Amino acid sequence: MVLTTQEESLISVIRGLSPAEAHKALDWARQFADLAGERPIDWSDSWTDQDLLEATAASVRHFEDQEQALR
Repeated sequence: MVLTTQEESLISVIRGLSPAEAHKALDWARQFADLAGERPIDWSDSWTDQDLLEATAASVRHFEDQEQALR
């Protein structure tokens, strides 16, 4: 498999973390992938205002779901 420059950079960063921090970062990435569902993920370096709004809304929903599960 051929990796892009960005993928190689991400792997390098993850490898530089402690095992616990690497696990957290990978969990975070999986959560983003789950949010995308079947839609392709745009890995561009810049986020639009709409991207930020959608990420914020998804984060709030996830937090609320976790809070609800604890009750």
